[in-house]
Amino acid sequence: MPARALIVATRNRHKVEEIAAILGPNNLCLSLADAPGSPHAVEDSTTFEGNAVKKAMTLAVWLAANPTAPFWEKAAGLPGFVLADDSGLEVDALDGAPGVHSARFAAIDAGAPGNSSDAENNAKLVHMLANRGIDHATARFRCAVALTPVHPGATPDEIKSTSRTFSGVCDGHMTLKPHGTGGFGYDPLFIPAGRDESFAQLTRDVKNRISHRGKALEKLKTALA
Repeated sequence: MPARALIVATRNRHKVEEIAAILGPNNLCLSLADAPGSPHAVEDSTTFEGNAVKKAMTLAVWLAANPTAPFWEKAAGLPGFVLADDSGLEVDALDGAPGVHSARFAAIDAGAPGNSSDAENNAKLVHMLANRGIDHATARFRCAVALTPVHPGATPDEIKSTSRTFSGVCDGHMTLKPHGTGGFGYDPLFIPAGRDESFAQLTRDVKNRISHRGKALEKLKTALA
């Protein structure tokens, strides 16, 4: 029986599955599909921590004011939490880009709203590195996770005062040729330190153990224990 209900501030099914696998069966992990009509948080912070907190706060305040949201029914009386993460890739040869713009790296050029597809982002990254004659660029994935307790009727000040953040980093390097079909985002191009396989070639258990998100969530899991 789950001890708490967490709504993950994303519609990315892969991300929710990854988070649920790391946190374990003691947590009921739901997604934005259980908060229809919730507002979109503008991720305009210059840090991963800032964006994660903003996403968590935006959703938590909305849920507190909407006690009929499907999340509350599925939570069935369990303590409610909002979990939001912001993560991205930092490539040293590109001065830390794409960084906080990782999800919309390609869209920035076109001035298009919203995120770019994984294929578009990967193609831009490969093109930029290839143009510089770089085929082995040191890089890291960085993740910040914000955890915010929430209950119907909670005020914004109450929500803000109880929010906590956890961070994780995974070092490695980029390759210009994708390897593997698993994972998502830049996973096929990223080789974690000490490994010969890309993130997209690793099993879910191995990736969750060494990844930036896995490290951040393990800290969160310890805090919840």
